[in-house]
Amino acid sequence: MSFKYEITATIVLHHENLVILQKTVDSFLKIPLNKKLFLVDNSATRSLQNFFIHKEIEYIFPGKNIGFGKGHNFVLEKLNSKYHLLLNPDIEFTATIIPILINQLEKDKDVAFVTPKVVYPNHEKQYVCRKHPTFFDMINRRVKIFPKAIFKNEYRNQDTTKSFYPDFIHGCFMLFKTTVFKELKGFDERYFLYMEDADICREIDELGNKKLYFPEVEIVHHHQKESSKNLKLFWLHTSSAIKYFLKWGVS
Repeated sequence: MSFKYEITATIVLHHENLVILQKTVDSFLKIPLNKKLFLVDNSATRSLQNFFIHKEIEYIFPGKNIGFGKGHNFVLEKLNSKYHLLLNPDIEFTATIIPILINQLEKDKDVAFVTPKVVYPNHEKQYVCRKHPTFFDMINRRVKIFPKAIFKNEYRNQDTTKSFYPDFIHGCFMLFKTTVFKELKGFDERYFLYMEDADICREIDELGNKKLYFPEVEIVHHHQKESSKNLKLFWLHTSSAIKYFLKWGVS
């Protein structure tokens, strides 16, 4: 199979912090491979368009907020690459990590996507690997009655300095084999925001594939945990959780 690009990427935008977004875009553009970046802007206006005029960038403006998963799916038919990166707009990384991660994908034919170690700007580790969500876990993460259960759910009871195959990896940086992402038909668009990454990890299981966590390289994630601060986002998160458990069960 011939590919036009070695790697493509999608970032879904919604009234982003321009300073942080510029760092994310610059990180991708420094990758030393034949590449293309799709910016799908769910914002109310095209205010960001003129900041990202580049031969390796295609700016797409749906005209309304179509949601996170649907935003990433918006480019499915455009993808002609060997690898496709699903990228949050608040990520920084060095160009050298991409060939390393691609090498890991190539080593294991059963791996659908790979995610590196994720840290905050102060280099504190983010626990992006989880067991598949359960109803108990979702409640416990809010009220924190059983902290040991949260630690177990985040694989903190094992050595996460080494590569392994978690049930679920948070979707801030998912480097897919493009053929697998297209076979999955992208994200389930019933989730407007939140839980679509947990859902696609279940779908990967159904294909008989795996998700690889590879902590030998790292990225920086300016994670804001907005759903815990914003009532509207909290209800969106709750709505997505209900859809998830109706689809996959509560345990």
